[in-house]
Amino acid sequence: MTKNIKIDNRSYKPEDLYELIAGHPIIELSDSAIESITNCRNYLDAKLEKEDSLFYGINTGFGALCDVEIDKSQNEELQENLVKSHACGVGEEVPDSVVRLMIYLKLVSLSKGNSAISLETVNKLIEIYNRGLLPVIYRQGSLGASGDLAPLAHMSLPLIGEGEVRFKGKKYDSADLMKELGIKPIKLKAKEGLALLNGTQFMLAYASNIYLKAARLAPIIDAISALSSVAYEISPDPFNHLVHSVRPYNGQIEVAKRLFKYLEYSSGKTKRTQIQDPYAFRCIPQVHGASLDIVNYCGSLFTTEMNSVTDNPLVFQDEDKILSGGNFHGQPLAMALDYLCIGLSEWGSISERRTYKLLSGKRSLPVFLTEKSGLHSGFMIPQYTAASLVSANKQLCTPSSVDSIVSSNGQEDHVSMGGNAAVKCFKVLENLENILAIELLTSVRALQYKKELILHPALQNIVDDFLSEIPFKEEDHVLYKEIHKAKDFLKKLQHENDLL
Repeated sequence: MTKNIKIDNRSYKPEDLYELIAGHPIIELSDSAIESITNCRNYLDAKLEKEDSLFYGINTGFGALCDVEIDKSQNEELQENLVKSHACGVGEEVPDSVVRLMIYLKLVSLSKGNSAISLETVNKLIEIYNRGLLPVIYRQGSLGASGDLAPLAHMSLPLIGEGEVRFKGKKYDSADLMKELGIKPIKLKAKEGLALLNGTQFMLAYASNIYLKAARLAPIIDAISALSSVAYEISPDPFNHLVHSVRPYNGQIEVAKRLFKYLEYSSGKTKRTQIQDPYAFRCIPQVHGASLDIVNYCGSLFTTEMNSVTDNPLVFQDEDKILSGGNFHGQPLAMALDYLCIGLSEWGSISERRTYKLLSGKRSLPVFLTEKSGLHSGFMIPQYTAASLVSANKQLCTPSSVDSIVSSNGQEDHVSMGGNAAVKCFKVLENLENILAIELLTSVRALQYKKELILHPALQNIVDDFLSEIPFKEEDHVLYKEIHKAKDFLKKLQHENDLL
């Protein structure tokens, strides 16, 4: 059943966006949003009618052309030219879930009443979206200052009957499909192209998507690490609350509590001879907790951005001011996304180390988790894949936000590169999911050689459900299909598991 989501004047948080990742809900404007949009537009129209003042991008050129005055008779042409000329994206297409978030986040920003966009234009963007048309947007082309100009231009093209859209899984020319469906394009008024293109919604859509998935993944990562820990007969002592009470990071305490619960349950059945365990197990709270704290910090920052107006210029009707500023600059998002890359990457790095240990032939486990090593390679090569992904993530953690290249003939002389930070962070998350799928596959297999161990009920449920979809096979067999299934299983846990 399709759910409706309403845009109003409330304070938003990333969790409000989950419906847009999972599906295509219908968007509605509240009365308060309609009032804010209408009042701001009426103010600008009246201001332009009675004054001859120059306002950036309203009656001037853009970027380095900001000193070029544009005649009133050319206002509509100016805005349409802006959208057309700035749609210069290249590379892979942006996933549908991110496009949906971009549209919604742009509408939220426009509805706050500081952008002077018309209600007609907002309603047209909603109509296109609600009819199931998603603009084709490309991943590369944003500098993350003057906002996400190229991606947002692609998002806006269908409004004027340009560009391409996806509809029911297929790509169409916007003008052709809109004509067939009876959706009429519009003419953009003064400032409207600028209001649509200026903003951080490309970066923010990726950031929100990554944050929501990472936050839901966090307890599952801990559960997978617990499965590996039980299989490797790890002591629960490092997870005792006393250890973490004297170093009270929030994430560390949360992870330790979860791991202690899981391992204490099965500890009575485990015979240990080791004095200490490897860091990849013993330091799970410190490493997982640090990543969790990064995720939570970034979620707080993304919440601020969701409730911000990142247009330029900004209209303040009560103060009778139109001010040119720099809220479009993506530096806060760029730096946070670079930081988030590190947190996600470290989750993957320590996961691969646990996978490696489970294959080492120690602690009563067969080498490479096969009893016929030599003739059979067992799980030797999935670890290679995990190692490759971990290495790729380390390279992707090179920060984007420390780079800047001058653009627009020197007018836009410092940019955030937040668009690049967003796209690479999304890739880090994809790699992490595959690394975790391999650890899950490996840990469940390892446990099949230690059936005497007693698992915590939550862990036992995961193992039982997993084996019902991916049965244990002792003989060598094609493994890539199982890795793909394990990744799908992880996604199902994110949606359904009571660990959340």
